[in-house]
Amino acid sequence: MPIRPELRKLYPPDWPQISRSVRFERAQGRCQRCGRPHGQQVRAVAAGRWFDADIGHWRDARGRATRCPDLIEQIGVRETRVVLAAAHLDHDPRNNRWRNLRALCQRCHLAHDRVWHARQRRLTWNSRSALGDLFEGPYRPGILGIAAGQARAGTVTDG
Repeated sequence: MPIRPELRKLYPPDWPQISRSVRFERAQGRCQRCGRPHGQQVRAVAAGRWFDADIGHWRDARGRATRCPDLIEQIGVRETRVVLAAAHLDHDPRNNRWRNLRALCQRCHLAHDRVWHARQRRLTWNSRSALGDLFEGPYRPGILGIAAGQARAGTVTDG
């Protein structure tokens, strides 16, 4: 995953080498949670099951062999390209100990970071609310907030 410029200074200068060794030497090019292979197209269903073409079996979200999807589930089969990333288990990019780093595919990385992303969304929401209170009253997200702001300013035109 690309590193945001404002976070770049938190990573060590040899981060590309650390990441590469985690993903390809230790994990041998496979997600350490579900086993998806890096760089390959895999067929997957919404529940996290995916087809492992190397052995010809379906696997669940944890990499264990599972049953084939039924006809209804096969309608939703999609192909995705797997990209591995080195994930910090404690979400601290300064902690580069081996036990804190895992090679995860996009799906597993997003699942691992779900709580973290929810906290970040809440912080963003609160900071926007604070700025809205300071200048124009409470922050109103979405199109309704735009329409309400235009109505207050008298710029709404009926077409």
